[in-house]
Amino acid sequence: MADQNLTAEELKNLQELNQKFNSKKMNIGDVVYQQALLVGELDAVRKEFSVLEADLVEKYGANAIIDLANGSVKYPEAEEVTDTPLEVIK
Repeated sequence: MADQNLTAEELKNLQELNQKFNSKKMNIGDVVYQQALLVGELDAVRKEFSVLEADLVEKYGANAIIDLANGSVKYPEAEEVTDTPLEVIK
């Protein structure tokens, strides 16, 4: 088969699709990078929460029930006591 060239329209369409494809790949890379940053931030918040939880357990006890809406601390009745640390009401 003899060498041939694409028509101007075929070449333009091919170039546009290739550019769109590469752009989408870059967008995916950006999103993955952003996800990695957010996962790191989430881990930092989790660590802060663990430190605060430990302080609250030390101060109020492992069975304390804290209401996040108003900050009240309650304790379960004797038969409701569990080994689960610090319950938080949302």
